[in-house]
Amino acid sequence: MNSSELRAKQAPFKNQYKENPATALVTLRAVGRLNVNDVTCQLDLHPNPTCAGLHPLTGGDGSGACSAEMLLQALVGCAGVTLGAVATAMEIAIQSGSITAEGDADFRGTLGVSRDVPVGFQEIRLKFDLESEAPPEKLEKLIELTERYCVVYQTLKNSPRLVRQS
Repeated sequence: MNSSELRAKQAPFKNQYKENPATALVTLRAVGRLNVNDVTCQLDLHPNPTCAGLHPLTGGDGSGACSAEMLLQALVGCAGVTLGAVATAMEIAIQSGSITAEGDADFRGTLGVSRDVPVGFQEIRLKFDLESEAPPEKLEKLIELTERYCVVYQTLKNSPRLVRQS
């Protein structure tokens, strides 16, 4: 897809959202079914459902996907798609590339070994390795815009209100 094709595909949505901002607000949904016998949760991921389980360092057998790793994968996936769209819009040719997310989690927190250790990631690092003939300053702008428009990146950076529903 080139820049003009992408703009043409996105134009009707942009126009609609400008004319009627309420149509831009959508509710995305994820559903999981508990497997109480083996401490896993079946996720209805499209197109391939998967099963989430305990990380091996917290007592899992490794057969289920670790939810914390899936969070990192969601970040990489969103950043990758966003980077592709932004590069297309900016007409930056990317010959190849990879995005890596690493997160530091101390499992003493999630296992309740120490109340002084927070549950969750203490730091997440996102690395872009891009091969392109574009000048470094243009690639830097590409990465800045990727971070700006990546839903998962911005959600992690600016935590939303989290509400438990009954």
